[in-house]
Amino acid sequence: MKATGIVRRIDNLGRLVIPKEVRKTLHIRQGDSLEIFVDREGEVILKKYSHIRELGDFAQEYADSLYEAIGHITCIADRERIIAVSGGSKKDFLNKRIGTDVIKAMDERKAVLVTQPGRDFYYSIFPAEEGSVFLAGVIAPILVEGDPIGAVIMATRDTNVPFGELELKSAVTAASFLAKQMEQ
Repeated sequence: MKATGIVRRIDNLGRLVIPKEVRKTLHIRQGDSLEIFVDREGEVILKKYSHIRELGDFAQEYADSLYEAIGHITCIADRERIIAVSGGSKKDFLNKRIGTDVIKAMDERKAVLVTQPGRDFYYSIFPAEEGSVFLAGVIAPILVEGDPIGAVIMATRDTNVPFGELELKSAVTAASFLAKQMEQ
């Protein structure tokens, strides 16, 4: 474990303020959920909680079904990382951080269809990394009780495959279905 050198007191209601620097480093925002663990030595460990990870294998099966039906690379993400992928290399996608366009679509709570020829969509799905370029895609946020907990992402590298209403509606339907699973 890495010591920060920061000491905080617990207030009379049992609350502890997590320093801004730590929240920024760990990408913890207001409203995020944290899991609390206690190890054998009595150390308390806080871990950012991902609601969508609860779906685990189900999210993977849903991504596989979408890929089989639509034929585009399909990813399911939580608020930070890709948790399921189909149609693309798991090594290239799984557990990769999501990019700014995905975060923006989740924060704005609206689905996005990207079909701008020549636009480097790869850098908007994932943070800037070397690798493939995606020329079209769909981002559909997964909303539970109005809060964005993840997204369904579809993308293609093929310049001859246009994205349209079918892909958009498929991703939105998938996001809605996954949200309903989380509400149960």
